[in-house]
Amino acid sequence: MQDLQYIELETGENPRAAVIWLHGLGASGHDFEPVVPELGLPDDAAVRFIFPHAPNLPVTINGGMTMPAWYDIRAMDIDRVVDTEQLMASARAVGKLVDREIEKGIPASRIIIAGFSQGGAVAYELGLSYPERLGGLLALSTYFATAESIQRSEASAGIPISVYHGTFDPVVPESLGVRSVETLKSMGYDPSYQTFPMEHSVCLEEVLDIGRFIRRHVL
Repeated sequence: MQDLQYIELETGENPRAAVIWLHGLGASGHDFEPVVPELGLPDDAAVRFIFPHAPNLPVTINGGMTMPAWYDIRAMDIDRVVDTEQLMASARAVGKLVDREIEKGIPASRIIIAGFSQGGAVAYELGLSYPERLGGLLALSTYFATAESIQRSEASAGIPISVYHGTFDPVVPESLGVRSVETLKSMGYDPSYQTFPMEHSVCLEEVLDIGRFIRRHVL
């Protein structure tokens, strides 16, 4: 996979932390760019936000139409039949962005990976397999697609994880969020789990909690 294109936004000079935020199917890096001012971060917080654009791929469930996608979804049954190789390739591509932040002087422990829907599945794969322990993992309205195949790194033990889901989500049922949390716990992680009365989206209460997560773990 070619290097990802992305949007970069800094909340202050000389950022000391970074958040790499992955959008969902058919969207773009612009999707969550407007969220940054709503996070409630301190005025003096210097954080670099990176919003990558997924590559354009044919998506089976959408009639083979080409669109921004982190991987192909071949069937929308409850277990989600996905192209695991493409998902892992996307995780490696995002991993290069993590590498770049480390090269710029931000330690892995101050880098958070966040992902919504498809982006969250990639965030799980990357956050739990990256060779250094990252600052945190945020999983929004998503599912743990590679739970049975992931090669977890020892460094990922103890990584802070917050999982969020809408109770009325018609796209990714809340049961998949619950299953992800149960799987994480069986692997020895200690994720937090919060639900909100919404569909397949984000809400202000959730965004504010994400801001608290960022302050708590990387600022």
